[in-house]
Amino acid sequence: MSDYKYIIVGAGMTADSALKGIRETDNSGSIAVFGEEKDPPYNRPPLSKGLWKGDPIESIWRGGEYKNVDFFPSTRITSLDLSHNTVRSPDGKTHRYEKLLLATGGRPTTFPFGGENVIYFRTLEDYRRLRSLTEHGSEFVVVGAGFIGSEIAAALAMNGKRVTMIFPDEGVGTRMYPKSLASFLVSYYREKGVNILNDDSVRGIERKDGGVTVITEGGEQISADAVVAGLGITPNDVLARIAGLQTDNGIIVDEMLRTTTPNVYAAGDVANFHNELLNKRMRVEHEDNANTMGVTAGHNMAGLSEPYRHLPFFYSDLFDLGYEAVGELDSRLETFEDWDEEFQKGVIYYLREGYVRGVLLWNTWGKVGAAREIIGSGKRHTRGSLKALISE
Repeated sequence: MSDYKYIIVGAGMTADSALKGIRETDNSGSIAVFGEEKDPPYNRPPLSKGLWKGDPIESIWRGGEYKNVDFFPSTRITSLDLSHNTVRSPDGKTHRYEKLLLATGGRPTTFPFGGENVIYFRTLEDYRRLRSLTEHGSEFVVVGAGFIGSEIAAALAMNGKRVTMIFPDEGVGTRMYPKSLASFLVSYYREKGVNILNDDSVRGIERKDGGVTVITEGGEQISADAVVAGLGITPNDVLARIAGLQTDNGIIVDEMLRTTTPNVYAAGDVANFHNELLNKRMRVEHEDNANTMGVTAGHNMAGLSEPYRHLPFFYSDLFDLGYEAVGELDSRLETFEDWDEEFQKGVIYYLREGYVRGVLLWNTWGKVGAAREIIGSGKRHTRGSLKALISE
């Protein structure tokens, strides 16, 4: 049995940030990091953004230099024993910890059919596979119009590929954007050459004639060189749940990011935390949360008492358009659209009973801090008071 002061399960952005947080506070305690992927920690957003615009793959590596850290790539922890402070790896070995961080992220939602014919785009290996297929293929199907689907469809089209996008909603990003913007994006993607099959869903996926055929509920049959699906993720909390930790849409943590067992922490996509500004529990699957929460978890594992009160932001690139956003972006909320130029530049506010719950900064940059202040102010707003509240 090996003994470590700290063990981190997961080797993504959150884990790498936690290493930084630990070493900012404890520069010598022994650390083990177990990751299911073969690659060292890397930045995930470029997989659907910058790498398709010519950024070199070397640019994604996190590049942390940490002493007294043992990395175990391609290693999935199979069990967690809270009473003995140990984790077990597939080779049957046990590893003891004083403090444990679960940074296990999420697993992609999948179809009950299609098997290996579908790329559920999430990892660097998924990017490598898709990039390899683009070297010879020209026809691609993207299923889903959420965060990943909309970015990958744009990335492939910008690289000269013929793309068909299939999703069950009327507009692109319907669950997040107001109806007007979601409808505009359908027209916008079509202008960029993307074949849109909205209000439709996939019924089957088959290998055929050396490629893939996608069959939709609406009766369409689309031949493609590859199918990419962005159907969302499920928090990877099985290990925690079986061990007896409290889970509910992720691993429940307190403001110090401790689970229901005090020497076990959770952070990143898998952590369900209470956000002070929104006064609600939430789980966030974006880079800013992974980085900030990871550092905080590392600090607290190493002996600090630092509450996590950060309201994360996220961002996206869609052809020539892009945004930064913070808070709740839920199209079921009341919205106020404050456009400088309709659908090209402006700010959209999401409100509940007059209180701002989220802000979408559409092609409006450097205003995340102002958006956070508005959400955290506790002030009730009218459309009049929001007009030009955030401006260049």
